[in-house]
Amino acid sequence: MKRSSLRVTTGAIVVAAALVAAAPASADRDRHHGTFTPGAPGLGDPFFPLAGNGGYDVRHYDIEIDYERATNHMDSRAKIHAKATQNLSSFNLDLRGFDIPELEVDDRDATFTRDGQELTVVPRKGIRKGEKFEVEIEYTGTPTEVIDPDGSSEGWVPTADGAFVVNEPQGSPGWYPANDNPQDKATFDFEVTVPEGITVIGNGRLKDKDTRRGKTTWEWSEDSPMAPYLATVTNGVFELRISKHRGLPLYHAVDPTLDTTVGFQRLAAEPEIIDFFSDLYGRYPFSTGGGVIDRGGVGYALESQTKSMYDGVPGPGTVVHEISHQWFGNAVTNAVWPDIWLNEGFARFSEWIYTERHGGQTAQQAFDTAFAVPATSSFWRTPPAAIPNPAVMFSSPPYTRGGMTLQALRVKIGDRAFFDVLRTWYRDNRYGNVTTADFIELAERKARTQLDAFFDVWLFQPVKPTVW
Repeated sequence: MKRSSLRVTTGAIVVAAALVAAAPASADRDRHHGTFTPGAPGLGDPFFPLAGNGGYDVRHYDIEIDYERATNHMDSRAKIHAKATQNLSSFNLDLRGFDIPELEVDDRDATFTRDGQELTVVPRKGIRKGEKFEVEIEYTGTPTEVIDPDGSSEGWVPTADGAFVVNEPQGSPGWYPANDNPQDKATFDFEVTVPEGITVIGNGRLKDKDTRRGKTTWEWSEDSPMAPYLATVTNGVFELRISKHRGLPLYHAVDPTLDTTVGFQRLAAEPEIIDFFSDLYGRYPFSTGGGVIDRGGVGYALESQTKSMYDGVPGPGTVVHEISHQWFGNAVTNAVWPDIWLNEGFARFSEWIYTERHGGQTAQQAFDTAFAVPATSSFWRTPPAAIPNPAVMFSSPPYTRGGMTLQALRVKIGDRAFFDVLRTWYRDNRYGNVTTADFIELAERKARTQLDAFFDVWLFQPVKPTVW
């Protein structure tokens, strides 16, 4: 995920309590299709083992929300279009809070139980492997603001006039039912109704805006696969400007209580940044772009897909960082959260190479500055690919030491092979998920040499590298 301001907090770290999985429904058997068993209540991520759910793959989300900021209340309905990957007797979704007046599977009432964020759904009959099915959930109440292990806020974060909606890594179930794991990407449609005068900015393309009886409904559609944590429908009072760059719709919004002149200047750099990274890494991966500058109250920026979210007016480097995430983080996404350096280290290097190619300090100079940090510093005790727990996911090492790993690799194998690695990494994994092992294998193949010692000292050892 990309938070261009590193999420560094002080004070006690809030550690999320372990969720207890809902008791599985008993298996049943169909003489033609075999045994039907419950889908797993989690996908086993090392940091968030119960986030995401097994037994099915979500293809599309339709989410309808009617939100009143004055009461911080929403009345919502989600339709989830999925395909079973096993014979399912029951399955789980992730959802925090809310009352659920109605839940149906394929237009028939289904029973459900709840335990923590686990919503266990038992359809009237088993769902066969390979079968498509639709879950419709009506839910109502106050959305949940999630506190991460590092103490920062995410999810549906109320603001003075609406909500700043950012989810990395576990905020999505605070406002919609999801298979909340980056490996289950899907397309999204959002229909959000708010009081007249409030703007909603969602992922993808603005399809419609309709005002009736003092309320405005905004419809947004994201047509490329998206990890659940990258969804947004940030809302509030904004000045919204819509333009096109080479046929690509761009949506830029700034809270008018901030410096709109500087804010729109920052966002206006997006077309050139997109062109730069398109030339360097490969064509821009999505059908729209944009950015939102709000008084979000969270202290960081996030690269929500096609609409980067900025809490306050960002610096130029932050904008470059967030836009680069559309390639690395959004189109190419880490499969597990301990591999967050594959998002953040790539975005940090992208800042450096952008500056280098625009007449500023070189990536090597940025590397040298970071490398000058004394060997006794705690910076070196957290290897990018071996971070010990989720409380340090958004600390400096995955960002800066991750970026240093790429620059060191560039020097070791040369520019030609190095940039071939990055272009191939993007081309072959666009809209998919990746691991550190995948990257090491690709780098060795392109460099035509074994790089185990190099990657070991840069990614896995809790000491300052001396020889590589």
